[in-house]
Amino acid sequence: MLTAAALAVPAVGIATSSACAAPQQPTDLGFAVRTGADVLAGRNWDDVKGRRIGVVTNPTGVLSSLEHLVDAMHASGAVDIAAVFGPEHGFRGTSQAGGSEGDYRDPRTGLPVYDAYGADAAKLAGMFRKAGVEQVVFDIADVGARFYTYIWTMYTAMQAAQQVGASFLVLDRPNPLGDQVAGPRLDPRFASGVGLLPIVQQHGMTVGELARMFNRVHLPERLPQLEVVRVEGWQGRAAGTGLPWVPPSPNMPTPDTAALYPGTGLFEGTVLSEGRGTTRPFEIIGAPGIDWRWAEALNEAGLPGVRFRETYFVPTFSKHADVTCGGVQVHRLGEVDAIRTAVTMLVTARELYPQVFGWRPDNMIDKLSGSDRLRTMVDGGADAAEIVDSWQDEVEDFRRQREPDLLYR
Repeated sequence: MLTAAALAVPAVGIATSSACAAPQQPTDLGFAVRTGADVLAGRNWDDVKGRRIGVVTNPTGVLSSLEHLVDAMHASGAVDIAAVFGPEHGFRGTSQAGGSEGDYRDPRTGLPVYDAYGADAAKLAGMFRKAGVEQVVFDIADVGARFYTYIWTMYTAMQAAQQVGASFLVLDRPNPLGDQVAGPRLDPRFASGVGLLPIVQQHGMTVGELARMFNRVHLPERLPQLEVVRVEGWQGRAAGTGLPWVPPSPNMPTPDTAALYPGTGLFEGTVLSEGRGTTRPFEIIGAPGIDWRWAEALNEAGLPGVRFRETYFVPTFSKHADVTCGGVQVHRLGEVDAIRTAVTMLVTARELYPQVFGWRPDNMIDKLSGSDRLRTMVDGGADAAEIVDSWQDEVEDFRRQREPDLLYR
């Protein structure tokens, strides 16, 4: 993990060299889609003026100029930022999975940064009180999978805001996967940091829509003031936005990664490498002892929108670091059902390589999939179609549940 002192080193020169320069206005690069952050900036920050705000954000919180929201608000002199709160990977995004940047003072802006990753509502409420936060602003790009932790940081921040009497403002961003809903719903008995509430694995909602649903359905008491600054120009809730891709975490480098992640993220719960330590995490999957037969069998399955290429790789860190692995690279060719794809991969790997395939001993797969059903069905020899069919009623029920909270129809 990068320490606060280390983070300060490269930024000091930047801050010093620009100290005497007049604040520059963000440059509009002409994208058709305007995020909630862009809309807020276009209103001259009126939604956040007159209150001490706490910003929950990471490197994805950028304007259309690609300038970070916090930097732009701070430079404007019009916004009273009490503090910034960093999720997993940190405010500036320097930490790997399961890590954060700790508490420090941001060298560019001088603002205090608090480590919100893993904090429960009471601890985060304590941070809000210490900083004097009157309004919480959430601006993080999600990738649409239940086990991606940012939406749970948002839910915890909503609980904390309620405890301290702060208002809550979500600067909405498109879901890069559109509104497609798929996968099992979480059993509350398996709640964890990668899934706190009973939503499906691929929820097809924006963070603003999720905040509305969390407030309506799951918070013990509704927030007295929850507002969502909507995305403008996002047509038809479609996947893809035309906006530049800012990696929301170190192992989410491309839109292809995000499209596959709601499925291939399940491989984190196995002994196979999910591709961490390669240039294509969650697209390259494998382990020592896997060979060309896996790619051949998967291509024979005829899954829509994907093609599998036999590949060999040596992860530089994480599982099987510095060991040659065989496996597949999943190439996205069109619209893909990521969860069906991944379930087919799991079933086929177990059938072909019973001496290689296995689950992590801590049964992390149960937390990722939301129950022990996936694991027990795969171990019991069920085929992919049977497994996927087992949660279709849950998918339809979730579609109905989310309907009142959808903003882009």
